[in-house]
Amino acid sequence: MDQIKVIVSRARAAYNQGKTRSLEFRIQQLKALERMITERKEEFSLALKKDLHKNSFSVEIYEMAGVLGEISLAINKLPEWTAPEYVSKSMMTLMDTVYIHREPLGVVLIIGAWNYPLALTIQPLVGAIAAGNAAVLKPSEVSWNTAQLLAELLPQYLDKDLYPVINGGPTVTTEVLKNPFDHILYTGSTNVGQIILEAAAKHLTPVTLELGGKSPCYVDSDCDLDVACRRIAWGRFSNCGQTCIAPDYILCDKSIQDAMVKKISATITEFYGADPQKSPDYGRIVNQRHFKRLMSLLEGANVAYGGQSDEENLYIAPTIVRDTDPDSKIMQEEIFGPLLPIVTVGSADEAISFINKRDKPLAFYVFSHNNKLIKRMIAETSSGGVTINDCLVHYSVDTLPFGGVGKSGTGAYHGKFTFDTFSHRRACVVRSLGFEKMNNVRYAPATDSKHKWTLWLLKKNQSGRQMRFFALALLGALGALVAMVLKFYFM
Repeated sequence: MDQIKVIVSRARAAYNQGKTRSLEFRIQQLKALERMITERKEEFSLALKKDLHKNSFSVEIYEMAGVLGEISLAINKLPEWTAPEYVSKSMMTLMDTVYIHREPLGVVLIIGAWNYPLALTIQPLVGAIAAGNAAVLKPSEVSWNTAQLLAELLPQYLDKDLYPVINGGPTVTTEVLKNPFDHILYTGSTNVGQIILEAAAKHLTPVTLELGGKSPCYVDSDCDLDVACRRIAWGRFSNCGQTCIAPDYILCDKSIQDAMVKKISATITEFYGADPQKSPDYGRIVNQRHFKRLMSLLEGANVAYGGQSDEENLYIAPTIVRDTDPDSKIMQEEIFGPLLPIVTVGSADEAISFINKRDKPLAFYVFSHNNKLIKRMIAETSSGGVTINDCLVHYSVDTLPFGGVGKSGTGAYHGKFTFDTFSHRRACVVRSLGFEKMNNVRYAPATDSKHKWTLWLLKKNQSGRQMRFFALALLGALGALVAMVLKFYFM
């Protein structure tokens, strides 16, 4: 375990040399990362197939495309993101330069997740590099083939001291967390998130926690059920349901439950054939522990479709559960698998109440034609993100922050939000050493006149007219001073 301390110390020493400060170095590292993904695409595809039975389409679309897009965005926008951000001034600082300077935090820790083991490890790394940090990566040991490949390939493309990979199980993660970091980003379960937060608190380390929860999907009776059911089935059963923002359960009126079961069942057959176990597009459960956990959630459930399983093959069929009891086992924890329970409610009011009585989820989905209802659903509930009339799509928009709220997480990333997460926004005021007479109002001894002038100068919201008057008066005074100097010089 001393080796972990050495690796982190080496990253700190490399960062302190200042190598990451230049934009040229950051862009060079981002381009190298881009090359790694494109040049080693086949190796990553093979590793992800071994870990999660992902085919090449799933790897390219769900694991690589988003990362490559983020790299391109960071390279193109980095000069803009790192430029000084000039802000409005007070009367006291009217003659000063006032701006926000973004600087790297230092050495950050990124703990990846096993369900999208390439994307959810490398995507945060893009922002960490762009912001000028050193980054220690801890991929999930559950997707072991991908974790090993990352440890093998990253040092071949990136600076091996600044961006090391540490592999291992929970014991290794515990040892890593004993080291001081300047930020930690973790993607995974709420239970582990609590452990991360507790360890970070010992070093006063800020954290970004991307957790999960039971993301609800409300289906209004008046919506296009054919479209809704296709999109819900895609969101639920992609990656064998092992997606943190997948719709976890459906809320709908009892009158449309039968139709929804029928239409989602037909969509499953359309997507994966009569026997999904033979489909190259249908994934597998990541390991036996999760397989048994998922099968236990079906105990006593009213299975309307699917339910077949093969433990040796880690296969669980796409499954729909109807008339789900809100107090049943399947409704007590995030499912994170190909099981889709339907809970019937009598009204939108009841649906909102049902959602608000539970922990805030990472995502919320609403299917409806009714704009008034949609606005109400957004206004009267809380979640990390919302997509209306589709699933998962908000994750793909790099101009939106991706993150949770409450027990579904804290902080956000994606696009510039990742850069901001790994940056310190430093307040800067640059003043002249001249015009000292103007500062006399703040110096002792205090007088009534100084008191009044100081209060006026400290006002945050002077009117535009007052600001213009003061600026003109100041310019007039400076003009008079310049005139006096010129007159003296040419006499």
